[in-house]
Amino acid sequence: MKLPITQAGWLLGASLLACAGVAGAQTLNLYSARHYDADEQLYAAFTEATGIEVNLLEGNADQLIERIRREGAASPADVFMTVDAARLYRAETAGILAPVESEVLEQRLASELRHPDNLWFGFSSRARLIFFDPDVYAEAPVQTYEELADPRFQDEICIRSSSNDYNQSLVASLIAAHGVEATEEWAEGLVSNLARQPQGGDTDQIRGVAAGECSIAVANHYYWVRLQLSDNAADQAVAEGTAPFFPNQAGRGTHRNIGGAAMVDGSRNPDAARAFLEFLTTDEAQRFFALGNHEFPVVEGVQPPEVVQAFTEYSLDPLDISVLGDNNAEAVRLMDRVGWR
Repeated sequence: MKLPITQAGWLLGASLLACAGVAGAQTLNLYSARHYDADEQLYAAFTEATGIEVNLLEGNADQLIERIRREGAASPADVFMTVDAARLYRAETAGILAPVESEVLEQRLASELRHPDNLWFGFSSRARLIFFDPDVYAEAPVQTYEELADPRFQDEICIRSSSNDYNQSLVASLIAAHGVEATEEWAEGLVSNLARQPQGGDTDQIRGVAAGECSIAVANHYYWVRLQLSDNAADQAVAEGTAPFFPNQAGRGTHRNIGGAAMVDGSRNPDAARAFLEFLTTDEAQRFFALGNHEFPVVEGVQPPEVVQAFTEYSLDPLDISVLGDNNAEAVRLMDRVGWR
């Protein structure tokens, strides 16, 4: 059972203060695959709360995982931070993560957002949406991800390549819902409906709809929000020329992924690492995630800023995030078999 917010907040504050008391001039070595400006404010707030300085090394998630693995016992890394369940799974299988026992993390984060053995923790969430051209369709042409494979949408869909972690996790969620055989049939239908060969990032899929290259696209919600809030008139026009839709609302809910972090095995500052992970569950840190990248807070009772408030009115798939990692390898093989490049 979750603690009441006030009691959980007291517990968290006591934990951070205790760590600050023993930390002294401690530092935290953070290897992060996140590249958002607001994260700098997040680290500064952590230092202010605990007195622990953050040494930041940014890079590609897979490169950071390999770096930590190669550094071995000599690695200075205390915490690995990234986005997407697939990347956390790769870090887990690389054997670079250490379990963290924390009453704060257990009480502040729902069980489906934590690794079963506490090897990693999800601190923000994002939704994978369907976008459509409102000049072609007066309302969303599909209600579910499953309908993207319908032959009536031949030559209409833009989506990233199969190497994209977000798509791998989406397919992993479909495997959890329908099994491998049915999901492979779905993926084959989706590939048949592509308007073009997969190319570019999520923003490029949305731009493809606005440019008339496709009428339906799949992308994470915050890419569209960025376009909507951009100072660039062309970006604003793309947002105005596309419409977001939350699929599967009548069933399991829209596919959810996470941004997460973990203690690195062999951390020389385990108390500081645990304090940092716990800090990421504070109301203050949760708001930084929402402000910096328009992600959703995951701690109960934390209200997101107005710009993403409307997006929280929809239901997200409560699937245990660890299942996305468990199904990742099968998802990749399946996508390869159907020619999803």
